Amino acid sequence: MEALGDTPVVFLHGARQTGKSTLAQWLAQGAYPARYTTLDDATALSAASNDPAGFLSGMEGPVILDEVQRSPGLFPAIKAEVDRARRPGRFLLTGSADVLLLPSISESLVGRMEILTLWPFSAGERNGVKEQFIDVLFDAAPLPVRRRSCSRADIFARVQLGGFPEAVARRAAHRRGAWFGSYITTVLQRDVRDLANIEHLTAVPRLLSSLATRSVSLLNYSELSRTLALSQSTLKRYMALLETTFLIQLLPPWSANIGKRLVKSPKLLLTDTGLMSHLLGLGKDLQSTEHAVIGPLLENFVVMELRKQATWCNTPVQLFHFRTQGPHEVDVVLENAAGRIVGVEVKAAATVSAADFRHLRYLKEAAGSRFVRGVVLYTGEETISFSPSMAAMPTTAVWDSSA
Repeated sequence: MEALGDTPVVFLHGARQTGKSTLAQWLAQGAYPARYTTLDDATALSAASNDPAGFLSGMEGPVILDEVQRSPGLFPAIKAEVDRARRPGRFLLTGSADVLLLPSISESLVGRMEILTLWPFSAGERNGVKEQFIDVLFDAAPLPVRRRSCSRADIFARVQLGGFPEAVARRAAHRRGAWFGSYITTVLQRDVRDLANIEHLTAVPRLLSSLATRSVSLLNYSELSRTLALSQSTLKRYMALLETTFLIQLLPPWSANIGKRLVKSPKLLLTDTGLMSHLLGLGKDLQSTEHAVIGPLLENFVVMELRKQATWCNTPVQLFHFRTQGPHEVDVVLENAAGRIVGVEVKAAATVSAADFRHLRYLKEAAGSRFVRGVVLYTGEETISFSPSMAAMPTTAVWDSSA
């Protein structure tokens, strides 16, 4: 609503089934009275595609256009409408494709559009809590020390459920599995095909499953290409489509030298750990699952929770990972606008020792005075200080630190 109050076009994008249409229709009924049209409707799509200017000319007042990426030709027409009558809140657009990765769309509305992302539910959101974990980490005050009672089984049940509203609402695991199966098919058959006009998508589900086994590892196109028997050009095209449709995310590398950030490999993430669990075929009882699977699953969950919280916390941050050519790596590096950083390590273990801080200590040396603190998240219950700038915290603190 703040964006609509001072910007002509607001684009709300995110993965399919995160609730964009529900939110837009709810706004249209009260806070933002507007005409609502979805391009999932074949008639509306045909009209918008065949005559974009004519389609918009009959719409007076605020307009909501849902799934607008299905008709890229609309964006120049929207630009013309905005330039003809530039006023805040003229258009609210929604789409299941990352507009930042579609230059022809984003460039046509430069200076006229604000882009917001709607992620799947955060862990705190499901509990009715607005998390402030990132603000807590950057606060100069000592970390709050209180016992958080939550079993490892409860933590991994939360991780395995993910955040898609429809999946969260299904209590039976086999029904959530059926939903995720249909979800993948829908995204591939509609969004990916609309964006790229690819007819043969049989390799993409296999690619998604392979990516799930490589979550939170460095993206290696050569290894993936050999494993899947796909050319690197085809593989990179598929990866771009998966990122554009919010199925995967990339976590860029951090370096004290900004100029070196782009020469290192990003880490691969899946947008939702419920979807990741489905692709991995994980059973209900993760306690008996080998650690090689649950560690990356938990790390993927924490990184995505931090990415969600970064959209509303009071401390604007960017997320990175840190890795040297040697043995040192830190799962997540949070950097604020002033260049101050916090390092976060994620452990599936229920205990923490001083040795678990060795990578964070190396990061502290590399960052110097920019370093605020290092935190090891673990599946225990207490916050424990290991030094003035190093502490172990329960994983539950990520979603239990409320405003």
